[in-house]
Amino acid sequence: MRPRRARWRHRLLLALVTLYSLFPIYFITVQSLKTPQEDVFGNPLWIAAPTFENYTELFEEGQVRARGFVVLPRVPFLLWVANSALVLAGTLAVTLACAVLAAYALGRLQPPGWRWWRRLLFATYVVPHTILFIPIYQVVLRLGLDDTPSALVLIYSAMALPFCVWVLSAYYRHLPREIEESALVEGASRAVAFYRIVLPMSQPVLIAAGIFALGTIASDFMIASVFLLSEHNQTIPAGLATMEVALDELLAVAGINLMAIPVVLLCAVFARGYVRGLTAAMIEGA
Repeated sequence: MRPRRARWRHRLLLALVTLYSLFPIYFITVQSLKTPQEDVFGNPLWIAAPTFENYTELFEEGQVRARGFVVLPRVPFLLWVANSALVLAGTLAVTLACAVLAAYALGRLQPPGWRWWRRLLFATYVVPHTILFIPIYQVVLRLGLDDTPSALVLIYSAMALPFCVWVLSAYYRHLPREIEESALVEGASRAVAFYRIVLPMSQPVLIAAGIFALGTIASDFMIASVFLLSEHNQTIPAGLATMEVALDELLAVAGINLMAIPVVLLCAVFARGYVRGLTAAMIEGA
């Protein structure tokens, strides 16, 4: 009876955790499918008459959109989607490329002081992001990236890079050296051995680092709102943050849901690889 009770407690705990994790998505989806009248007078957890007008209105063509007696400019949501995809792809590419090279140097080649470099990289997350706005903005101005999506690629990569280097260097540190030495004995250079042997073996850890970078991008709206002021250069979080909540609340909820669902699906697809990557880096070592 004890093992059976333990299994049921374990299942109940998993069900509660799943419900707790999925409830925000369910709530946002319910709100995005409501009309303004039902949003005010209806049940907050249920839809009596679901409608997709909030989603279709985001993608409607036209120059103006009227609500009541207020005329508002058309929100370029498709442009925000394109900017967000560009920032996401650029950030992942820059972060993973730089993280792999830096992590291999720290964990595999182990230069003098490599342990302290790893600790210093991880300690950067103690610094609040708000106190870095002014120096980061000065760097962005010097590089001529003000009010461009490239500025977000640079900032997001800098935010995600320390953890990615830290977790990848832990993996490369414990990876058996015989794997590369066998390739070097056969005449391959270290670069070829790294590209053909070590890098494919790093796939789970790269997935873990990529999902962390994805979470860093998807959960931010403050930095995007500060560094992207032009409407046509904004990403989805920055654009939705500038909408008039009193008039566009349901539209904003629909836009948030459209951005959240792909992120959730990506995390769900690569969840097993994420766990395998963290386990390989922190426990197994290989």
